[in-house]
Amino acid sequence: MKNKTDRIILGIDPGTTIMGYGLIHIKGNQMEMLSMGVLHLSKLGSHADKLKRIFERTLALIDEYNADEMALEAPFFGKNVQSMLKLGRAQGVAMASGLYRNIPIYEYAPKKIKMSITGKGTASKEQVAAMLKSLLKIKEMPKHLDASDGLAAAVCHYFQNDKVSQGKSYSNWSSFLKNNPGRLK
Repeated sequence: MKNKTDRIILGIDPGTTIMGYGLIHIKGNQMEMLSMGVLHLSKLGSHADKLKRIFERTLALIDEYNADEMALEAPFFGKNVQSMLKLGRAQGVAMASGLYRNIPIYEYAPKKIKMSITGKGTASKEQVAAMLKSLLKIKEMPKHLDASDGLAAAVCHYFQNDKVSQGKSYSNWSSFLKNNPGRLK
């Protein structure tokens, strides 16, 4: 693994229909988006085929970008137990690909990711995407917001990890920007 000031973080938004992913490169205190996208799984017949494809694609992303860390959005508890089970399996397979490459894996609740990116745990996917677009100077957001959700997991991890290493805490987005003017240009 590279040092904390030069590393690549892969963010994953697990899903069995669409899996979102995003990669960021941290250089010093600068954050740059490397890639984001989705893996479409709806045309695959069996759940096992979907899980295999998630494993293969996540492994390929780790290898292609030489990812140092992985951050995943944790499945939230819903009323449909079958959906929750399938989502948990998808997340587990993505985690297994990171374990296979010996990279650290971190998990964040959806509210934690939203809070980290927008300052509001109840923010919409569109609000998260808009903040990421501004923060990372993204010219055009993808059609599927699952991609920006994957990217948000990576950015959340960077913010959490950075906050811990510097021993600073911020109550909202404005106080973060006030104390870190070089982060947003």
